[in-house]
Formats: sequence, structure tokens, C-alpha cells
Amino acid sequence: MRYYQLKKDIKSDKREFVVTNILGLKGAIKNTVPKKSLDKNLLIATWNIRDFDSNKFKHGPRLKESYFYIAQIVSEFDLIAVQEVNKNLKALYKLMYLLGDKWDYITTDVTEGKSGNQERMTFIYDTRRVLFKNVAGEVVLPETSLIQGDIQFARTPFIVSFQSGWTKFSLCTVHIYYGADSGVKLVRRQEEIAGIAKFLKKKADNDKETLIVLGDFNIVDHKHKTMEALLDNGFKIPKQIRDKPQGTNTFQTKYYDQIGIRSKSGFFQLGEEDNSAGTFNYYNYIFRENQFEDYKSDVIKSLSKQLKNKEKELKKAQNKEHPNLEEINKLTKSITDLKGMLVNDVQLFEYYYKEWKTFQISDHLPMWVEIKVDHSEEYLKGIY
Repeated sequence: MRYYQLKKDIKSDKREFVVTNILGLKGAIKNTVPKKSLDKNLLIATWNIRDFDSNKFKHGPRLKESYFYIAQIVSEFDLIAVQEVNKNLKALYKLMYLLGDKWDYITTDVTEGKSGNQERMTFIYDTRRVLFKNVAGEVVLPETSLIQGDIQFARTPFIVSFQSGWTKFSLCTVHIYYGADSGVKLVRRQEEIAGIAKFLKKKADNDKETLIVLGDFNIVDHKHKTMEALLDNGFKIPKQIRDKPQGTNTFQTKYYDQIGIRSKSGFFQLGEEDNSAGTFNYYNYIFRENQFEDYKSDVIKSLSKQLKNKEKELKKAQNKEHPNLEEINKLTKSITDLKGMLVNDVQLFEYYYKEWKTFQISDHLPMWVEIKVDHSEEYLKGIY
């Protein structure tokens, strides 16, 4: 990583604080995920980095230090599927610069339409550890397999072929439709998961390859029908995740993110240690509960900008030729609430801890799996 950029981006009076946070992250990840071993293993991860980086929800912008934390987390893995990369690639370029020139990325264009949310699917990878096999494509369902009879995916899944050591594999990253927790929209979510699982199962079986699907599935619970839609189509969940399920949202109460594997080729093996798959909660080390005072002025600045924007919207609404009373009342309430938060430390803390920080890093936690990539002994034993 280009740590020297800290001297340019972080003011001297804040630098010790930021460096201490980075060192905390480094130590924690070192004690949590497997050690990288050249030609022996590969660490694959998935991470939905919230709204990276349009600030369309007006809770940002991200602080400069936040990019260093994100880069530090990403750098601890070898190949990372990232969801919610926005149309403007400026944030991704910042991240790639911090990672250094040994890292590269592959990304899609945005998925058009309201459900597409102007998002890209992206793979970031360490070129010293993994090779892009020059095959990539977006998954488009055949007419006979459309969601609810006539719908493609809300956000088009992205599949790419890679190789590390002896192991060749394809990764497919998804960001499944959320919609709602019940009714027709929940059914659509289940059908999207089943749709991609059926499609990839057929591909893995026909091509005799290893296929890993990973990303934000918006799975409700590890025993819910949304999870069954993945499992029923023959995808295996690494036992470390399956046997000890951990939530992947901020407070680890939801099971949105997942990694599923279907292998129909030789030379594929998952890591077998307790830490060969799991979820990393970086909020134990950055943007902690006891760091509120360190960010209080930034939180106030964010809320003040939101207040100013709402006041502009209210003035515009009031000056319309035919004012919408419901819109005016809604904006008035938002302005009153924001003014109240700005003078209430309890509410400021709640906003910092539950919402603001998730727009600095994310409302999702990264999930990883270790695969073994040295199959030389297996090969040698098979040729005599």
C-alpha cells in the first residue's frame, strides 16, 4: 500500500490517530484471516462497499482517512468482489492508487433502470497472486428462465475467469434485488437467487469447471427460503460459514452476503482451518463507539449540509405555482428533526453510530474464503 500518501492526505494533528487505527486493523486481520502463502493459498472475499461513491444519500462525503481504512481491508485479501461501485469511478481510482501498482480491477458498466441504481460490479485483485484469464461477461437469462416470467436481474451479475497456481475458477458476483421483506417483492428476491443459482449450476456442470458465486444476496437468514434458493441448486457453503453463521450487516443481525461453490473440475480444495472462511467486523477497530468525540465535528458538518439542502428544497416547494402541501409538511418535519439532532448529543451519537459511519465505510462486512492452489502432489500421484 502507498502509506506515504498519509502525509499528503491526513493533517499532522490527526495522523497519529489514523495510523493507530490502521495498525489496529492490520493486527486484527492478521489474527483473523489465514496468512497468505505464495503458490499455496488464495484469499477470495466479497464486500458491498456502500454507495462507493456518489454521496447521493447526502451522509458524506467520505473522509480521506476512510479510503485508507477501506484500502487496508481490501489489501488483506487477494481477490475481492465489490458491489455498489457507482457510475463515477473516482472513488475506485483513489482506492486503486492506495493499493499500489501491483493491483488491478475489472468492472462492468452500470446497470440501467431504477432497480439498477447506477451500480457496477467490480473485481479487485493482486496481480502477484492471481491471473485474469481474459474471459468476462454479464449474465443474461434466456427467455425461458426470466424472473417472474419476464424480468431480468435488477443488477446484472458479472462472471470472470481467474487462475491461481494450479487452480482455475470462475467467480460470479451478484447484488440481488432487495425490494421488501414480504409479498411479491420478497418472492422476486428468492427467484433472482434461484435464477442465478440454476444458471451457474448448469454452466459449472456443462463446462466441468469450478464456479464460485459470491456477493450481496440480501439473504434474510441462514435458514430462510432466500438461503434455500441457493442451497437447493447444489451450491455448497464453506463449512466454517455454514456451521457458525455470522451476520454481515453492521451489527451482524442479517445474513445478506454469501459465498457458494460448485466444483465440477479437478484441482480444487477449500481451506480446512477454522479461519479458512468467515466475516471480519472492522467496526471493532475503526469508527468505534468510544470514538464519537473524534468525529463529532464531522457528524455535525454532515447534518448541517443536510439541513441546508432541505431548507433549499422547502423554499423551492413553497414557491411552486401549485405547492404540494404533503411535500411541504414532510420537508418541514425533516428540517425540525435535523435542527433537533444538531443540539442533542444523544441523537448525534445515535446518528454517528448507526448511520453516518456506514457511509464512511459500509453497512456490510467483508466475507472471505480460503482456497488451496498447490495441487502438484495430487497431480504427480495421478500420472504413475
